[in-house]
Amino acid sequence: MASMIALFLQDDRPLPLWLAIVVAYLLGALPFGFLLAKILKGVDLREIGSGNIGATNTMRALGRGPGLLAFALDFLKGWLPTAVLAGLTVGEERLELAQVACGTAAVVGHCFPVYLGFKGGKGVATGCGAIVGIDPFVFLGAGVVWILTMLLTRYVSLASILMGLAFPVLFLVRYPGHIELLVGAGLLTFLIVVRHRANISRLLAGTEPRAGRKTSQPTHD
Repeated sequence: MASMIALFLQDDRPLPLWLAIVVAYLLGALPFGFLLAKILKGVDLREIGSGNIGATNTMRALGRGPGLLAFALDFLKGWLPTAVLAGLTVGEERLELAQVACGTAAVVGHCFPVYLGFKGGKGVATGCGAIVGIDPFVFLGAGVVWILTMLLTRYVSLASILMGLAFPVLFLVRYPGHIELLVGAGLLTFLIVVRHRANISRLLAGTEPRAGRKTSQPTHD
C-alpha cells in the first residue's frame, strides 16, 4: 500500500501521477460535440435527437463533417492521456498502471463532465483513443467486431457494446498476466455497457433504431 501511495505522490518525474489523472479527467470532460453545436449552429446538443453530446448525435445535428470532427476530438482526448501524459509520470516498469489510470480518468471525464453538470456522452470514442494509446492492435481487433456487427445488424449501439466487450478479451490474449491492463479494459467495458443501458433495453424490446433509418421520432444512440 505504501508503495502504491508513493507511486501517486512521487515528484521525481516531470508530472506526478495524481496531477496527470486530474488533467486527464479535465481533458476528457471537454464536451467537443456540445461546443461544436453551439459554435456552428447556436444550438444545445442536449436538446436534439438523443440529447447525447457524443459524435453520433453531433453528426445527426450538424452533419457528417462536424460529426467526424467531434469523434476525432473525443478520440484525441482519450489518446493523449495514455500515449503522452502517462509516460511523463512513471518509469517503464509502472507505465501500464499509469496508462490505465489516466485513460480511465479521461473516459470518466467524457461520461461525467464537470463542465456540464456531470451529464456527458457514452465514452466510446474517448475509450477507443485511450486503447490506441496503449495498444493499437487491440483497437483494430475490436474495430473488426464493430464493423462486422454494423454490417450484420445496423445497430450502432450493439456494435459499440460488443466492441467494448472485445477490449478485455483482446488484452487478455495479448497480455496474459498483465492485471492492470485487464482491469482497465474491464472498467472501460463496464462504463460503455452502463452508458448504453437504455439502448440495451430497446434492443431487447425490438425498438432500437437502426443506422440509416429515417424517423421523425427522437433517436437514442
